[in-house]
Amino acid sequence: MITRSAEKDILELANYFPCIAIVGPRQVGKTTLIKMIREKLDKPSIYLDLETISDYSKLADPETYLREQQDKTVIIDEVQRLPGLFPLLRALIDLKKEPARFILLGSAGPDLVRDSSESLAGRIAYLELAPFILEEIIKEHTMRDLWLYGGFPDAFLHHAPWQIWMNNFVKTYLERDLPNLGFPADPIKAERLWIMLAHFHGNIINYSDLSKSLELSSVTVKKYIDFLEKAFLVRQLRPYTMNLKKRLVKSPKIYIRDSGVFHYLLGIESFEDLISNPKMGSSWEGFVVDQISAKLKVGRRLFFYRTHDGSEIDLVIEKGGKPLAAIEIKYGSDIRPNKGNLLAIQNLGSTFNFIITAEGDEYNLSSGFRVCSLQIFLQDHLPGL
Repeated sequence: MITRSAEKDILELANYFPCIAIVGPRQVGKTTLIKMIREKLDKPSIYLDLETISDYSKLADPETYLREQQDKTVIIDEVQRLPGLFPLLRALIDLKKEPARFILLGSAGPDLVRDSSESLAGRIAYLELAPFILEEIIKEHTMRDLWLYGGFPDAFLHHAPWQIWMNNFVKTYLERDLPNLGFPADPIKAERLWIMLAHFHGNIINYSDLSKSLELSSVTVKKYIDFLEKAFLVRQLRPYTMNLKKRLVKSPKIYIRDSGVFHYLLGIESFEDLISNPKMGSSWEGFVVDQISAKLKVGRRLFFYRTHDGSEIDLVIEKGGKPLAAIEIKYGSDIRPNKGNLLAIQNLGSTFNFIITAEGDEYNLSSGFRVCSLQIFLQDHLPGL
């Protein structure tokens, strides 16, 4: 059993917040995690899985049932199946406001997040559970396997049927989970969009090309992509726009959130396939962005930076409206920053500048960049940013 780094965060939140929502895509390990830490909570708990008929029926009269459990932590899994529950939870919390009254687990969609935040404002803390991250697996597994297979526990830990697992994961999302979350497109169109976004992975979104190929308006395509982002399936990295005098790129970059899902959508089946694929560099970039995002401190945000005069950097970590760190992501032996990278750190005036590689020594360049591996960056540098 792999210990999740989020365990410590959940137990910390349980000391302060009446309600905690653990959100993330299906199969990411939310249920397994909460079952592991139930005994570490400060009071007894009861677990309800709303995908089972027996547990769902217990909440036929939710107010009566939940009042009887007021001295316990009530854990409600797949809470999106009862969106009307949130106003009642607010009332019950206000009657007895103490930490860890409720822990909610959900494959969150836009409606769930909106409804819970409106009803439980000031009473709820959100924690996004990502797929496995590097620090969780590195003692017993390799970074290469995490990059290739992705971080969904069943996909990562059972390499042999990886393609079969991914096929079923994608099919289930398209045919059941996305429609249940309220995604307005039919499964065939959703699959086409997902695959097309995989081909844009690591690049600026071209809404015009997508709308023509899908025979949809650009407004609808944007709406669909926003939905997939809120369902934790894609990431839109927005451009950093601090310098209004520069002609800046305005559209976001797109990434498939999990590297394993990305590789499956492109038909990559082995590490040999990966390193010979034209999207290998983009795949590595997305993997690094995912790892950094999962460990980013509260109050920091991620952007990319690009201007029409050629200034560019893969990642900007922002703090308090100012660029704290600039990061260029490279895979392979040539790690030298290009002219656009040098212009970027000059324009940004960032305090820390890094070139992140897959492996190798750590050292400074005269250009103002520090070269280090991803593992060293996550371990030694990101905690201080």
